[in-house]
Order: sequence, then structure tokens, then C-alpha cells
Amino acid sequence: MPSTVAVVGGGYGGITAARELDASADVVLVEPRDTFVHHVAALRGLVDPAWVDRIFLPYDGLLERGRVVRDRAAAVDPRGVVLGSGERIDADFVVLATGASYPFPAKFAEHDSAEAKARLRAAHAELAAARGVLLLGAGPVGLELAGEIKAAWPGTAVTVVDPAPDILAGPFPEEFRKEVRRQLEELGVELVLGTALTAEPATAPGRAAPLTAATESGRTISADIWFRCHGTAPHSDYALDGGLASARRPNGGLDVAPDLRLPGHETVFAIGDVTTLPEAKTARNATTHAKAVAAGVRALMEGGEPAPYEPLPPGIVLPLGPGGGASYSPETGMLDAATTAQIKGETMMVEHYRELLGVA
Repeated sequence: MPSTVAVVGGGYGGITAARELDASADVVLVEPRDTFVHHVAALRGLVDPAWVDRIFLPYDGLLERGRVVRDRAAAVDPRGVVLGSGERIDADFVVLATGASYPFPAKFAEHDSAEAKARLRAAHAELAAARGVLLLGAGPVGLELAGEIKAAWPGTAVTVVDPAPDILAGPFPEEFRKEVRRQLEELGVELVLGTALTAEPATAPGRAAPLTAATESGRTISADIWFRCHGTAPHSDYALDGGLASARRPNGGLDVAPDLRLPGHETVFAIGDVTTLPEAKTARNATTHAKAVAAGVRALMEGGEPAPYEPLPPGIVLPLGPGGGASYSPETGMLDAATTAQIKGETMMVEHYRELLGVA
């Protein structure tokens, strides 16, 4: 009898792990959303309504042998998953791929795609009417959103505030940051670095309303709408009971061994944003984790042991609108705007995920 593998979470890591194991195990993918959400293209969907329907992709064609169960994991233990409905799915192996939350519009909290699309379109209408935008966070999301806004509405003032002294924390060369800063300046994006706001705006993020914000350095910034572009929270409440709590950190992250198994649990793996691995929380890294875990599960099914996960070198693909941006990895060095657009900026990798999910 083939082994049963419960994959909890249908994001980038979850769909990859489920697809990789579909031919060799009975896979059950547990996911509360009614569609896969291609969050990589969410910021493009905010500024261009033509993209909204493209980033919500059905799960129907993902698995040939396995099945997708639309429900949340209420509790997980080494031998299975208890769903929100009360049903239990017994499993020989469990892969935790539940990811982490992130502020809208980079991610959506809604499980119903119709509600998420409506929220995205409403935010687009509010943003389109704004003359000034305030973004909190000069990391990849904040800068990508700044580039998308300026590409769509060149006349809209965009100000990015971050307490860090420079943009893009991480192991990137100064040449890369210099090129990103140059393009942002050319677009007219103002960077206010090395200071934080004395308080967040009183209005809700993503809702149009005139606001004035003060920085700790004494600067006053006026805008019509603002977005928070920092802050993640791993989804792992299901691990509070059932024997997995020892792997859960206070912030919700799950500790993993070098082979991506939870310490002390030979049949439970965790991948992607829910882990405490000291890596960027990206679709690329989640996909790499998923492939390593799929190989590890197959090794265990055949009587072997999983190999240690080998992290990818740190890299970044940062579009600044459909035709701008820059990329970097140790293997390729820095790549220009045209190459960045070919990798991600123009297509946002939608076709790749349509193919993975078997979308006609």
C-alpha cells in the first residue's frame, strides 16, 4: 500500500511538495483557500485590474492521484491532521507548508477568492485617486510597490520610510543597492531612511483619506493613502497541541533540523515561511525546500534517510514596474532592468504556475 502524505498548506511550497509526491504516495493537500494565490504578482494586481483574475488559480489540475481538501488544519500530530470540520486525516508523513501572514496587498487574509478580488479592486480605486502615497518599509515589498505605483501613475508622489539606514537589508553588494536607488530616484520615489514614524497613521492602511505623519527625525509627510510593507507572522497554531509544540517558537516559527524535519519527529517536515531558517522568505526558497522534502519522504518510504537540505545562495529579483528593476545572485552577479523584466517584471511568472497547477 502506498504511504499517505498530508501536505498542510497550498502555497508555493505546498503545491510543489504535493505535485512532487503525487506519483509515489497518496497525497492529501489541506488548504482553506478556494484557489492558489500567486502572491508574487499581487502588487501588479493592485495597480492593474487586468491582472486580478490572473493571480487566483484553481487547484483542480494540480494532482492526478491525490486530492485537495478545502479546510484548515485545527491540530497536527506526527500521525495526521485534524481538520476544522472535525474530520481526521491519518498520514504516514506530514509536510507543514502553512506559510506566514503579511500585510495587504502583498498577501491576502481572505480564503474566498471573490472576496480577495473585490478587496484588491477596491484598493486599486482608492489608490488611483491618491495624489500622494506613504509606504512603510524599504525592503523588497516596499520598493517593488513603489515601482509599480510610479509605473502606473507617474504623477503620484511616493514616499518610502524605513528606520534602517539603507534599503534592502541582506547580503547584497553596494553596486546592487546603488542601481536600485538610482532607478527609484529616476522614477521620483523619495526615500526617507534612518528614521521611523512617531506613530502609524490613524487611518486604515489601503484606504484613501488625507493623512499627515511625523518622523522621529522631525520630518512631516503628507499623503492620501498608506501601506504597511513589513511584518510577517508564521501560521502554526495547529502545532500548539499534538506533540509538536516543542518545535514552535514564541513568534510561531517552527524549528527544523538540517533535513527539514521537526526535531524529534521523524515523519514531520516543515518548509517555507513557517520555518525559522535564516533565509529570505521567498517563493524560490519555499520551492527549494519542497523539492528537498519530497526527496526526503521518498527516501524514507524506500528505507533510507533524507539528505540535508542545501540552501540556495542568497539572491533577489526586484522589479520596479513592468520594465524596471534589478536582480542579483552570487552566480550571475547583478542583472539589469531588461533582464529583470524578462525574469519576472513583464510576466510575473504566471505561466509557470498555471502549468504547475494544470490550468488550461
